[in-house]
Amino acid sequence: MDVTQNKATQKSIIAANADQYLTFQLAGQTYGVEILRVQEIKGWEKPTRLPHSPEHVQGVINLRGAVVPILDLRRRFGLGETEYGRTTVVIVVKVDTPRGDLTAGIVVDGVCEVCNIGSEDLRPPPEVGSAIDTDFVHGLAMVGDQMLILLDVVRLVNSTLGDPALAPRAA
Repeated sequence: MDVTQNKATQKSIIAANADQYLTFQLAGQTYGVEILRVQEIKGWEKPTRLPHSPEHVQGVINLRGAVVPILDLRRRFGLGETEYGRTTVVIVVKVDTPRGDLTAGIVVDGVCEVCNIGSEDLRPPPEVGSAIDTDFVHGLAMVGDQMLILLDVVRLVNSTLGDPALAPRAA
């Protein structure tokens, strides 16, 4: 009887120390963003392109009266082009910026699941030879036999759409 209660207590402690991440696929790799930053997930629709915007800012969409910029993570991370298909979705996120809340959409190949990641499961990103600028990586975690790259969506959106003074400098 004590063993069953002890296991239940351990599970609730693990759940209390875990953060939830929405996981998604991008160029065959699994990534995650904090679920608390996700406003909604919507099907792909072609955005309206804005002149003089960076290549990875695809344009804007109208989301219930709000103009939402759409970021293509494949382009942002230099992962190549792909055809948008049935599984392509836009994850709409809301982040804090120095100028207030900012809503943006990020285009991904497909959504996977919501995972609980405990702080003890997080590993820092490697310092060398990563396909992604590690400024945007919160950490790495193993989920089953897959490596999960956890993105710092606040820094990612801020560097692209927020205050230019906060953006990482290009080398």
